[in-house]
Amino acid sequence: MATRLSERDSRYVIDFRRVRYRWWLLTGATVIVFAAVVVDVQNRAPDRARSPRLVDLEAQIRDHAASLREDAAYAPPSGRERRAVSDALGRMGDTPGDPPAGLVDDLRSLGLDVEYATDSGTGRPYATVGGGPAANRGWGRYVIDLSRPARVVVQVPHPANDLGTEVIGVQLFREVPGAVLVIAGTHRRAANGAGDVAHRTDSMFHAIAEEHTRRHLPQLQLHGFGDAGLPSADLVLSAGAGDDGPLLDDIADRLDDDLRVCRAWRHDCGDLEGRRNKQGEVAARHGVEFLHVELSRSARDDAEVRAAVVRALGDALDRP
Repeated sequence: MATRLSERDSRYVIDFRRVRYRWWLLTGATVIVFAAVVVDVQNRAPDRARSPRLVDLEAQIRDHAASLREDAAYAPPSGRERRAVSDALGRMGDTPGDPPAGLVDDLRSLGLDVEYATDSGTGRPYATVGGGPAANRGWGRYVIDLSRPARVVVQVPHPANDLGTEVIGVQLFREVPGAVLVIAGTHRRAANGAGDVAHRTDSMFHAIAEEHTRRHLPQLQLHGFGDAGLPSADLVLSAGAGDDGPLLDDIADRLDDDLRVCRAWRHDCGDLEGRRNKQGEVAARHGVEFLHVELSRSARDDAEVRAAVVRALGDALDRP
């Protein structure tokens, strides 16, 4: 027999239905809001979070070096641009992971591309700053290991002239976690020699070296010479404008079995000692470690010799 609900009971049933309706309405609204937040976070997340792609960094840098031309246009950055970019890159290296909010936008507003990827050679995340509209101004390309705070800088001032130094630079970057790779964006002879960043102080390359010096990061700069330039040596090792120290002896000793090393603090190594190198001069004034490394053409062309050099330099630089 069907039970008849009283007017009061019926009111309670209606109220329960209203509560259930309101619960579903609230749940649906919550889901919509949550989905919107997720989409917004994804849209604002760094590129590497949205596309953690594997990239062959060596191939990427080879392409950059191959693109540099002696007759290319070159526009030195203004003082404001040098300060903005060097400060941003310095802050990117301070802490691993995501850069500070707004920093990437600042770099892009100056015409620089900022890309995130994972290096296929090491599996470590990195950021590349360079390219974009600024590529036509010759501002360079900068690679920052994001797996740990920056602790050493590898500089390649003449990638289109000292052939193979850009490859050794990448290999050293891979050898030392926490490295920053700084590669010039000009041919050495571009703009009647204005592109020679190792001997000028108005380039983006030099501004970034100054920033790294302010942060007391040791710097190693790679160069190349023709075999006839110093037939008695395969490699010239120097502190540039600075004083020699135990690190230089350590590196030279590691290389003695594989190469003929000219120790610039003991012998005359010709005009290959980097005494007038502008980045080395700044480092010397502030007591920051600076290593000037010159490799002969034969040494740069020999894969086994290159590997020995990278191991020796990497072991010396990869200190606690």
